[in-house]
This record gives sequence, C-alpha cells and structure tokens, in this order.
Amino acid sequence: MSLLDMIGPVMIGPSSSHTAGACRLGLVAHHLLGEEARSAVIDLHASFAKTGRGHGTHLALIAGLLGMRPDDQRLPHAFEEAQAAGLTFEFRDADLGDVHPNTARIAVRGDTQAVTVQGSSTGGGVIQVAQVQGLGVNFSAASPTALLRYSDAVGMIARIASTIAADGVNIATLTCTRDTRGGQALLAIELDQALSPEALAFLNRWPDVNWVRMLPKLMDG
Repeated sequence: MSLLDMIGPVMIGPSSSHTAGACRLGLVAHHLLGEEARSAVIDLHASFAKTGRGHGTHLALIAGLLGMRPDDQRLPHAFEEAQAAGLTFEFRDADLGDVHPNTARIAVRGDTQAVTVQGSSTGGGVIQVAQVQGLGVNFSAASPTALLRYSDAVGMIARIASTIAADGVNIATLTCTRDTRGGQALLAIELDQALSPEALAFLNRWPDVNWVRMLPKLMDG
C-alpha cells in the first residue's frame, strides 16, 4: 500500500479520491481534443450518476475539460470558468454496461475536432481509460501516452515502434484495437517519456495515419 492509497491525492474541493479521478478523466479528453472545448455531453454511470453532485464529480469533470488539474484553486468554480470560456455542457445518467461504477463517457467538441473518451475512476485518484473514439484502449495516464488512429495495414505497429526507438524513447506498454481488418485501428502506447515534436510531426505525415496525440503524465509522483 502506498502513501497515496492511505491519504488520497492532493486536490481542491470535496475530499474524494474519485473526484480527483473525474478531473483526470476530463483532462484526458482535454488533451486528446487538442484544442479549446466548446461543447460536451457527459454520460455518468452508476455511482458517478447517483452520488456525483455530492462529491463534486460534475465540477471536476468540467475542470478537467478546461485543462485544470485536481489541485487547481479554480476547480470549485469550474462551471463559472466554463461559462467564461464559452464551454457548454450537459450531464446525463446512463447505463454504460458492465463497467466500474465510477465511469464516465465524455463526448467533447472544439472548433474543428471532436473526441469521445470513456474511463473510470478506480480509487485514490487513479483512472483507467477504456475507450477512445469508440475503440478499446487500456491506459492510466500514469506515464506519457501516445495515441495514434490509422488505417489498419501490415507492419504499421512495427513502423511506429521503430520511430519511437529512433527517438530514443522506451515503450512501457502497448495496446491496439481495430474495428475491422483493414479498417480503423487505435494504438495506445505508454512511454517512459514524451515523444519529441519532431517524432510526432513525422508520424502525423504518414498517409495512413489520421490522428496523433501525445498525452502527458497526469498522475502525481
């Protein structure tokens, strides 16, 4: 058991480790969108739907979408900050199936981009992201994470891994899913450090790649 397990994460607002997790889920969507959020529809499952308002879950999710971390002093005023930033949002209760009770699905749009993220707050401020753009993933944002969406083709994962190695970065974990053979694939790669801007630009130029994001480490410590 770590110290974080015993005392919980550092955060502003109601004392709930799941609230810190909700903020980090919003942060994942914020970084994957890659631009300012303009509208969001957030589906809340089970415990998040039933007890979220009392625990500050709604505030924390919006704070994350605005780019705030759990210890940001502005978090208790996230709704007012959203209004000032031009972000409109809607919360809905939803049955997301056989998932963790503290799960949210966030569909957010900016001026030119849109992203959908589903993930859970598993306790102690820890999160687990299960879906991005409707495709399965499995990462916690405890380390820098690269995500690529591309047209499925032979050798793509090997080419991407070679590019990462050439950038001097080590791969910790890698998950890949696709909708159909030869269809759209999503690769999530947890790394020891973030890829360089040059490596990201190189990957973005590949004809088969249509979406690249570099998610920073979101966990403390």
